[in-house]
Amino acid sequence: MQRAVRVGLIGFGTIGTGVVKLLKKNREQIRDRVGIPVNLVRIADIDTKRDRGVRLAKGVLVPDARAILNDPSIDIVIELMGGTGLARRFMLEAIQAKKDVATANKALLAHHGDEIFAAVERAGVEIGYEASVGGGIPIIRTLRESLGGDRHSALFGIVNGTTNYILSKMSEAGGEFAEVLAEAQTNGLAEADPTFDIDGVDAAHKLTLLVQLAFGCGCRFSDVATEGIRSITQEDIAFAGEFGYALKHLAVAVRTKDSIEARVHPAMVPLRHSLAAVNGALNAIVVDGEALETSMYVGLGAGMMPTATAVVGDLMEIARNRLHGCRGRVAPLGYPLSVRTRVRPLAASAASGTFYLRMRALDQPGVLARISGILGRAGVSIASMIQREPQRRGPVTLVFRTHCANHRALRRAVTAIHKLKAVRGEVVVIRIEDSLAQ
Repeated sequence: MQRAVRVGLIGFGTIGTGVVKLLKKNREQIRDRVGIPVNLVRIADIDTKRDRGVRLAKGVLVPDARAILNDPSIDIVIELMGGTGLARRFMLEAIQAKKDVATANKALLAHHGDEIFAAVERAGVEIGYEASVGGGIPIIRTLRESLGGDRHSALFGIVNGTTNYILSKMSEAGGEFAEVLAEAQTNGLAEADPTFDIDGVDAAHKLTLLVQLAFGCGCRFSDVATEGIRSITQEDIAFAGEFGYALKHLAVAVRTKDSIEARVHPAMVPLRHSLAAVNGALNAIVVDGEALETSMYVGLGAGMMPTATAVVGDLMEIARNRLHGCRGRVAPLGYPLSVRTRVRPLAASAASGTFYLRMRALDQPGVLARISGILGRAGVSIASMIQREPQRRGPVTLVFRTHCANHRALRRAVTAIHKLKAVRGEVVVIRIEDSLAQ
């Protein structure tokens, strides 16, 4: 019987540091629950001098990942370096060497998941990636195993803590987007380069994985229609509240008879919905199934220790499977790639929904009629309209709520409205999600 599991860690940044701390602090508990010791024997990082606040034995921290990949005594490789270049190569090399792997790298799996999952199946090894979506929320294991017998019709939620913090702060304390983003960066709640978060890329990476887990079909990152939150203002926050909604940045996937609609965007969520109360850096994911119906999973979606908890959980599961000789017990996605269904993605332009439109226009005769005419000719029906007078002389704010409209037709109308000489600045479009499952 194997007497211990030997682990190598590639990447000693924030999450890697959390993993090391957790493995050291809970060493005995992890040993008792797995059945054998789980020993971190080597860490590879190009920066071997920085103090991470963790004491390591001499020789454990090395600058070259080859010291892990080429060591036949190392059983499990944890990849926490990030990126999709070297990380992909190191993952594939570890798998080919019959080592089990764990990662928090959602970008890597969103872009190269098919290749990596296929390699895992061929090699008969294990892969853990719970930390790639939702931080410490066990949503991947839940979809892969606990809910594997149900048929899901929709999955949606808040999967990026940075955008949720920004929108929550704007709603609770005021302040415009740029101001709140700068505060989040100062407090360590947003990256120095927040592009992936605020433009929706991070959420789209996660949704790419969730679609495959929930619906048993393929999904490419390019299939996910993606919008960020840069255009959201205090005006939008105020109008949302006035209408009975909270503004959230959502990842949404809906399964129809022959297609999958996957999208990431700001949305107005009814205040009565549970998601409206999920604030700060929390994440929340709602799964709508035929048997279980609606279930919701909430927790910290990022940060050192929540993410490290998910990585160590994967590590323990892999170690148990090694101990009992059942590696590969569950396929990476919860099903073999060979049985994955082929469902066409629904193009964003083909989708429909109800929308909020906000614009500024000169208060001149005929302007409102021209805007309404453009919407009408595009087939976009107006449910209600508000004209808000400015505090000082200048353009007025016009807000429209539509009935259900085709997204392509709406965008065509917005482009035409933007060209009107009387319209000033950007036309803001936000989906209204009245049909979300409770």
